[in-house]
This record gives sequence, structure tokens and C-alpha cells, in this order.
Amino acid sequence: MGDNGTMTVRRLTLFGLDGLPEFTTGDDLPSLIAAACVRDGVEPGDILAVTSKIVSKAEGRVVAAADREQAITDETVRVVATREHPGGVTRIVENRLGLVMAAAGVDASNTPDGTVLLLPLDPDASARAIRTAVREAIGGDVGVIITDTAGRAWREGQTDIAIGGSGVRLLDDLRGQHDAHGHLLEVTAPAVGDELASAADLIKGKSSGMPVAVIRGLSALLHGDADGARVLQRSPADDLFALGTAEAREEGRRLERAARVHES
Repeated sequence: MGDNGTMTVRRLTLFGLDGLPEFTTGDDLPSLIAAACVRDGVEPGDILAVTSKIVSKAEGRVVAAADREQAITDETVRVVATREHPGGVTRIVENRLGLVMAAAGVDASNTPDGTVLLLPLDPDASARAIRTAVREAIGGDVGVIITDTAGRAWREGQTDIAIGGSGVRLLDDLRGQHDAHGHLLEVTAPAVGDELASAADLIKGKSSGMPVAVIRGLSALLHGDADGARVLQRSPADDLFALGTAEAREEGRRLERAARVHES
């Protein structure tokens, strides 16, 4: 509510950056995005959502499609679940960034034939570089998130999530505050980084050739020292679903066999 008792209206605006090229290895991605921001009127306080694919292309994270399975293996830290299907095997794994994703995030979409893309080595660093370039170009600070597409447990379909960030709170921890009815918030911590990523994907889409979206109206989320995207990742100690169902059952049987051997 406003000071005079009237309802405060919040407006959120999203639009895409036009005129960005098809990126290739070695391109100065931050400078090219900064130039587009000047051209399209990006303002201090805006938040940029940048698809990870153009970051991967510019940073040379491209491998031959024939090496895809090996690339998935190389990017894997922990196997969560595997499932066979008519076209092969789906692997759900934890990758080097700590993300649990299908195929470790290795992607064959929106990349030239015969190639696949690995995720950026350090998406937070990539976001910082873009943020610095844009800040210098427009004369004020912005937030930047790097986004990628992921499936979700218990839900069909995919959505975009934040895998990197700079200058914007990605987890809005409201614990200890009170809601509109005065109730204490004990567990509420909106994953605003993922919410921003999914909202931006409505503008970017998967086939529109619009890899960067601008989000306006949430400048309150900007924070120069905000944590990077790992703040959104649940720690192993708190993960109730560290394995797929079949894998958890097999692990239980293995532990039971080991216990019987020990008892004998």
C-alpha cells in the first residue's frame, strides 16, 4: 500500500535486444551486448537475461557432435539417474557447475550442424563481464543473469533457470519478515533468479533468434555484492532426492546385502 492508503501498482516490462549477430568463438560478447543496450535504450536498474548458448559460443565451448556422449561423461561429477529409451539413454547428472541436469547441460539446439555446446566454464564470471561492459556503456548499473533450459522433478516440460548472475539477488530470502496479514515468514525464499529466467524466456523463446531479454521494473533486486548462481543450488546434506527412484532402490539393496555380509 502507498502512504495515502492506495494500492501501489507494480509494473514489469520485458523486451528483447534486437540486432545481435550469430556469435562465434572469440567474439567480444560483452561489448556487442553493451552496444545493443545503448541502441535499444537499456536503462540503469534493468536486468539482462542472457541465454547461455551465446556465452558458450563466444567462449569456445563447442565440440563435435560425434563426441557428445564423451562430453557428457567429461562434464559429469555424479550420476543421479539413467533411463533407457528407444533413441538411447537419458543421463541425469550433476555437472561441474553443481547443476543437476539432463546430459550435463550439453546441448545440440541452436548450434551449427555437427556441433554441440557445453555450458560456460564460469557463468558468474561471464555475467560480471557483461555487467561491467553494459554499466560503462550506459552510465549506470544493471543486473545480469545467464540462463539455461532445464527440466524439473515432478513437472512436465522445461523452463529456463539462472545458472550465472552478477549484480542481482537470485534468492530473495524473506525469512524473518511478515506477510500482509502479519504472519511470520519462516521458510519463504523466492528463487527470483529462476523466475526472472523463465519470464525472460517468454520473450526470447527457443527459435526466435532473440538471445538477450531486458527486464524492467525490478531494480529493487539489484545488489552490487549479490551472490552468484550457486546460491540457488541445494546442498547435498539438504537434498532429499539425491538419486533417481531406481538408483535409490538399488543403493538400498546394496546396503542391505553389505549389512548381511557384515552380520555373518
